[in-house]
Amino acid sequence: MIKTCCRPRVFVARLDSGTEFTPVARHLLRAYLSGLPSGDHYSDVAELLLNELFANAVQHSDAPDDRRIEIRFALVDDRLRLEVHDAGSGRPTLRPSNLDDECGRGLLLVNELAERWGCCPRIGGIGKFVWATIAPAA
Repeated sequence: MIKTCCRPRVFVARLDSGTEFTPVARHLLRAYLSGLPSGDHYSDVAELLLNELFANAVQHSDAPDDRRIEIRFALVDDRLRLEVHDAGSGRPTLRPSNLDDECGRGLLLVNELAERWGCCPRIGGIGKFVWATIAPAA
């Protein structure tokens, strides 16, 4: 018996580090998902999580402003994997929030809506990437 394996279709883009590029990242994700037979099963949660991860990379990175943010999307088996790479040294941490907090809930959303998420150092030792896997909607 011959077992075949297909490599995941991976999308990679580098965007300027600015809040005005968050909608561009979401647009690229929508375009990626539209090319997948089951892309609509991920779109709502994926857009929200990418929005939060990209915004966090822009807002909290201590990298120089001219450093770009890399986004990666891949469908592995039936899970969508999102990655946001930046050159900053800080690591995301969950923190409690109050009802009257106006910001600071992004990572809580990621924690609740992603099947799994984490943060890893980038190859080469400069920066990190935050990833999240998303199960298809029922």
